[in-house]
Amino acid sequence: MSTTNNPAPDYFGQYDHLRMSRDDQGVLLVEMHTGGGPIRFDAGDHDQFVDAFYAIGRDRANKVVILTGIGDWMAEIDFGSFGKVGDADIWSKVHDEGTQILENLANIRVPMIAAIEGRAHVHTEYALLADVIVAGRGASFADLPHFAGGIVPGDGIFTTWSYRAGAGRAASFLLDPAPVSAETAAAWGVVNVLVEDGQAVRAARELAARCLRQPEVTRRNTRIHFIQPLKERIVREVGYGLALEGASANALVRQMNPAA
Repeated sequence: MSTTNNPAPDYFGQYDHLRMSRDDQGVLLVEMHTGGGPIRFDAGDHDQFVDAFYAIGRDRANKVVILTGIGDWMAEIDFGSFGKVGDADIWSKVHDEGTQILENLANIRVPMIAAIEGRAHVHTEYALLADVIVAGRGASFADLPHFAGGIVPGDGIFTTWSYRAGAGRAASFLLDPAPVSAETAAAWGVVNVLVEDGQAVRAARELAARCLRQPEVTRRNTRIHFIQPLKERIVREVGYGLALEGASANALVRQMNPAA
């Protein structure tokens, strides 16, 4: 893999928990991390990812995008960093960012590949907005922050999982905190390529190289065509889902602190 000799755009270094590098062919690798290890997703990420995915999508030097995590896709979330989520003003910000993150991912207009290793237990909807999902055989999928934690899975995770796996499987998956294996996710049609552990990014790069054989307009228009039905669902469903999630967050806070 060669890295480009051109200076990296300023936005590459602007986000605390995203590491970006782009090779000479325009393949952008986006790695989610905290301190070089698995990301512990926090409110700052929820804010910064809005701008990050917008910047990636508008940069035409990006020819293919690979999104991955370090060690795990994502397995931990710092709930406390979001503040008093039962407060309508706090949730309004969460609501806006949650819708904008997914819309900006859906607006990336080049082939997008998710490379998953380890635990994908938080924000798997980001991965399901990719055209192809590559996973190590030891990867696992779950949704720990939502129903298992006492709130509605309304941030797009039901929309994306039902689109990829079917509504019945998605509902069962989201109601049950038990992880499912990469093999099961492949049987459901969610994972498209299974590889040995540690090889997901390599396999994603090989797929990206094959995509790059086609004309740029073909690549861009194919992504636009493939993502459009899911994009329509994101726009139609996620704002409503996050409103329901916000109401449930308020109810959970009151249940945990009845005297508050």
